[in-house]
Amino acid sequence: MRRIIFFLVALLTAVHAFAANDEPLRLAVAGITHGHLGEVVRHMNRGDFQIVGVAEPNDTYRKRNELTGRLPENLFYADLGQMLDETRPEAVVAYGSIYDHLSVVEACAPRHIHVMVEKPLATTFKAAHRMAQLAERYGIKVLTNYETTWYSTNQHARSLIDKGSIGELVRINIYDGHEGPKEIGCGPMFLEWLTDPVLNGGGAVVDFGCYGANLATWLLNGQEPLSVYAVLQHKKPDVYPKVDDDATIVVQYPGTTVQIMASWCWPQSRKDMYIYGLRGSIFQLTPNQMETFIDRHHSGRFEAPRLEAPYDDSFRFLRAVVRNEIILPPYDLSSLENNLMVVRILDAARRSAKTGKPVRFSDVRHINKKKGE
Repeated sequence: MRRIIFFLVALLTAVHAFAANDEPLRLAVAGITHGHLGEVVRHMNRGDFQIVGVAEPNDTYRKRNELTGRLPENLFYADLGQMLDETRPEAVVAYGSIYDHLSVVEACAPRHIHVMVEKPLATTFKAAHRMAQLAERYGIKVLTNYETTWYSTNQHARSLIDKGSIGELVRINIYDGHEGPKEIGCGPMFLEWLTDPVLNGGGAVVDFGCYGANLATWLLNGQEPLSVYAVLQHKKPDVYPKVDDDATIVVQYPGTTVQIMASWCWPQSRKDMYIYGLRGSIFQLTPNQMETFIDRHHSGRFEAPRLEAPYDDSFRFLRAVVRNEIILPPYDLSSLENNLMVVRILDAARRSAKTGKPVRFSDVRHINKKKGE
């Protein structure tokens, strides 16, 4: 009889856990000034998450944004802490400035609420390190979302590399950019901080340089660079007087050279990558189109295998991570380890651009701690 009771209790517990995991993720939004907020709007009625609260300190922005009219007025708060306490979300997505990411984690971590920020993780390594400390202390997950994480071509490129299809990696060239945030029509509340050297941490070097640093860290399994050299330029000082608008970053690893080209000055948008090994190469051309040249055989353009849920979308992925359906491997594109490395690379790039010399990567963390940056 005791065994039967034990079995029934275990069964009911399992059913309850399954039912809980099947519920929409209770999601809150911190900040509404990021242009990527449209991703929330596009997916909010899909059923895998439910928006339980929105926090935005600016009265004007809070009353008029992409979520206005789509959610009840009582879900909008001026104070982040009050919103978290009253709505009790499982996770928060941050859509304010990059500088604000730290304050979001500072508010969420003691409340044991997980966080996903838009790329990059932080404006400085000091801020990123503090976020990592809070995540560890309170046992929360801090993810960073990149558009390129959900490109089937990037994932297929990684699988080919892992199989040894192109041999030892020798060079990765990564291109990310567009005509410029003002030129493509970003709104004033987005531009207000995106073009600010403190609130964004820089211009194109941060906005688009982070993509390359993220992908390189992932493809090279978290390997630390030897050095970072960068040239930052002001091609359009009348449009972007405070920050760079074109960046070239050369990241040297023991066996691989990575060149990251990030720009607000190109005649068209692009997010593509060229990976060269001793046996072949991979050309990631679009989110789903690519080419390979392996052992003298050119594949021609083909479509990469589609990604399966929940690995195909940031919100489904966040839900699976929060519910422990996915355990993030070290240096995953969304992981804290990867994105701490990204911020160190960007720190080194900005320092190199100021001095005109390569920065030895092993010095970056030491210099940051010494100067308190």
